[in-house]
Amino acid sequence: MTELAAPSKHSADGFGVSSRIQAALPEMSAAMAKIGALLLENPAAPLELSITELAERAGTSPATVTRFCRLIGYAGYPPLRVGAAADLGRSSAATWQSDIGRAFDPADSALEVLTALVSSHTAALQSTATQLDHAAAERAAAAIAGSGHVDIYGIGGSAGIATELQARLYRIGLNAHVWSEVHEGLTSAAIQGPGAVAVGISNTGRTGEMIEMLSLARSTGAFAVAITGNPESPLASVADVHLTAYAPDAYLQPDDLSAKHAQLLAIDLLYLLVAQQDFSRTTTTLAASAAAVAPHRRSLRSKGRTTA
Repeated sequence: MTELAAPSKHSADGFGVSSRIQAALPEMSAAMAKIGALLLENPAAPLELSITELAERAGTSPATVTRFCRLIGYAGYPPLRVGAAADLGRSSAATWQSDIGRAFDPADSALEVLTALVSSHTAALQSTATQLDHAAAERAAAAIAGSGHVDIYGIGGSAGIATELQARLYRIGLNAHVWSEVHEGLTSAAIQGPGAVAVGISNTGRTGEMIEMLSLARSTGAFAVAITGNPESPLASVADVHLTAYAPDAYLQPDDLSAKHAQLLAIDLLYLLVAQQDFSRTTTTLAASAAAVAPHRRSLRSKGRTTA
């Protein structure tokens, strides 16, 4: 039987993040002490930074951040973020502004929120359409259409976008696979080679695992495509081609849906450009898949009813 870890002596109810850090400082390694100093100086850091970003800011690793969290009485980074939020008083209007975004106000009506949403999503689509390199998209589409194997990587919020692209490509006859777990992704990257295509999707382009997977795939000979919101990001720098999916005014952290819509626009363009490369194959495979699922779709006319 697996033994449960003993609760930390710094996890007593009623103690905030700062109090726990102060109490645990004498027990911390030099690397953990750097994390503690960073959080004492900026208590909102866990709300603003991912675990990877916090580790980079403190000059350490995500694994060390996780150990730090456990030392001060949290099971991991997400519970630490909850504790930091509680300390800062999430219900305040000031916290709303920093966590949700300046486009919204706690007192806004449903209509005002809807109007702000439409504005944010429209801006994301327009920015993506303006900044996305058409020639790069055509080059990526040609590589995918001529590839015998396409691996698509997406972690966290980008995993759903990666799955959407894989489903579209697979339906038009492409041998496409999606990987959202780093070990499986690295395994797929290691066995690629010339003629394969690897696509990495990341809103920030700074996710360490994503950079590692796409970089490894490229090193084995695959043509690497990065889809990010920042053409200067580390992920873009390891790719052969970069497509910008840019959401200028993030309104919801950490899972900004306007950013996802920007990514969806980019992958939809990529999918259609791929479909154009072999239009006969595209129409044939789409017709075959439509016919396969047709018997499972109910008629719009309900049984027992007749039209007048």
